[in-house]
Amino acid sequence: MATDLFHVDTVFLRRWFVLFFIDHGTRRVHLTGATRNPTGLWIAQQARNYLMDLGDRAESIKFLIRDRGAYITDSFDAVFQAACIRVVPTLPAVPRMNAIAERWIGSCRREATDRVLITGERHLRLVIGEYAGHYRHRPHRSLGQRAPDGRIRHPQASRPMKSWLKEIALP
Repeated sequence: MATDLFHVDTVFLRRWFVLFFIDHGTRRVHLTGATRNPTGLWIAQQARNYLMDLGDRAESIKFLIRDRGAYITDSFDAVFQAACIRVVPTLPAVPRMNAIAERWIGSCRREATDRVLITGERHLRLVIGEYAGHYRHRPHRSLGQRAPDGRIRHPQASRPMKSWLKEIALP
């Protein structure tokens, strides 16, 4: 399991931060929230919410890889340590240590947020949510052309990016 926080700038020059978790084995992405002012308390609450959403599946998580960003505090780590999940912080300025999460951020930017003029929080949640759904249903090479939702798909069978981008381009 890995987590990271990334920012998206809107057309009105507002910066939003999105926190997500990604499972290394299945490549499933869980978006926890978006905020303009990420604080340690907000991020710790998102971690608690995520563990509650996982329910019994949280017991199967052995470790969580996270970066050393200023927003991720000791209270965030304590949430996972209380659930017997080992938190592994990456070394400073070494994004390859959290490569799967960084790869998802890059894909999300290239395929979604850089192609749409985001107008606000609601629009951001819509675009990121649609992209996460697209990511969940498309085939992944690392999963043997399976989608993270578990189904085998032909590469051309997944929904084309341009079709859903046109649908969500305007709020």
